[in-house]
Amino acid sequence: MGFLVLAFFGISLLVVPSPLVVADPDDQACLSNLRQSLQDPTGKLAHWTKENLAAPCRGVISDLEGVTCNNDRIYKLSLVGLSLRGSLSPFLSNCSNLQTLDLSYNQISGPIPAELQSLVNLAVLNLSANSLSGPIPPQIALCTYLNIIDLHRNQLTGPIPQQLGYLVRLSAFDVSDNHLSGPIPPLLANRSGNLPRFNSSSFTGNKDLYGYPLPPMRSKSLSVIAIVGIGLGSGLLSLVISFTAVCIWLRVTEQGIAAEEGKAGQLMPDN
Repeated sequence: MGFLVLAFFGISLLVVPSPLVVADPDDQACLSNLRQSLQDPTGKLAHWTKENLAAPCRGVISDLEGVTCNNDRIYKLSLVGLSLRGSLSPFLSNCSNLQTLDLSYNQISGPIPAELQSLVNLAVLNLSANSLSGPIPPQIALCTYLNIIDLHRNQLTGPIPQQLGYLVRLSAFDVSDNHLSGPIPPLLANRSGNLPRFNSSSFTGNKDLYGYPLPPMRSKSLSVIAIVGIGLGSGLLSLVISFTAVCIWLRVTEQGIAAEEGKAGQLMPDN
């Protein structure tokens, strides 16, 4: 009898279904909306199906390309060099446990969403080598754990937000090769104490960006002097040409008058 009871419980254990994976609704919204905002011409996101997006994490496991999980939450999203197009979804802010966001070396365009400010655990933000445009949102300074900001090789415009200078954990910063303008924030250029300092390579390739550590811009006064000099030179040349022309005209006129007087003298009778 005891044997039959044990066998029954053994069979029961075999047929008990495994607990259902309860996906975090914020992570679901984050990735589902990102997938809708991106175009995948090379099919690298083939596994980003509706079924897999419904349960992006199972403990530390994910069937989604570029997604790394921890404790059933997304903590790293890395889609590097996949030829992705489209734009960045503001719903990325729903991945509230995200520590690394790396979408570099794609063809993503449009603005950087200010909603990224909600990623309070974010340590790495790498959106480099895309076609992003518009300003750098100052709100990302609210991501106080940021260690790396890499936005180089985009089409970003406007100034570098002063607020980024308050990110004391920042160890790498690169906004080179954009269309940024205005002064480099002093709190980024002249960091004190043991804070890492950023050299000119972090800022080069922005024609209208100036300030330390970039070399001094050519003085605009020199350009003005050059323009005035060209103007004066052109005026003097015109004056010389005009004066020469008048002198030639007077000389020709004098020769003409002399010739006429000579003819008149020949026609007069001799006394």
